[in-house]
Amino acid sequence: MHEGEAAPEGDENAVVDALIAERDQWKDRALRAVADAENTKRRAETQQNDARAYAIQRFAKDLLGVADTLERGLAAAPKDAEGPTAAMVTGLELTQKSLLSAFEANGLTRVDPAPGDAFDPHLHQAMMEQPSDTVPGGAVIQTLQPGYALFGRTVRAAMVVVAAKGSGPATGGAYADPNTTGGNFDAKA
Repeated sequence: MHEGEAAPEGDENAVVDALIAERDQWKDRALRAVADAENTKRRAETQQNDARAYAIQRFAKDLLGVADTLERGLAAAPKDAEGPTAAMVTGLELTQKSLLSAFEANGLTRVDPAPGDAFDPHLHQAMMEQPSDTVPGGAVIQTLQPGYALFGRTVRAAMVVVAAKGSGPATGGAYADPNTTGGNFDAKA
């Protein structure tokens, strides 16, 4: 090509197309970098909130032993006490009430299933299974030790007795239908 001669139009279009493609590529990279930075920020905030919310989990778990001991002590206390013994029992009851209020105020809730409640493996730990005439199979018969959850996360599972398959009234319960195989169980295996 000589001076003053114009470049063929096809070459100019190819250069413009290449520049547009490069611009789009850099724009895509910039958008991805911004999205990645936002995701990192969001993930860090979530982790920080979780750390804040569950920082007391270990401390709360340690205090559960105190709550259990206090409850056992109150269960063994004389019901017809008089004088100083009655005052001591009242003081223990007030201490227990204060401790449980502190638990509630900090998001630690008691998990104490009633007889007949459905067994939830996320909140309950089955300590034994036994037949029952009153509770359908797969339901809680008795709570041996209450559990606790912190903002929906189990700190300690409630220890329960579960009704055996075929227990209780004919209606309801996880095991009421004798033809139930337990969900995804493969009987041929």
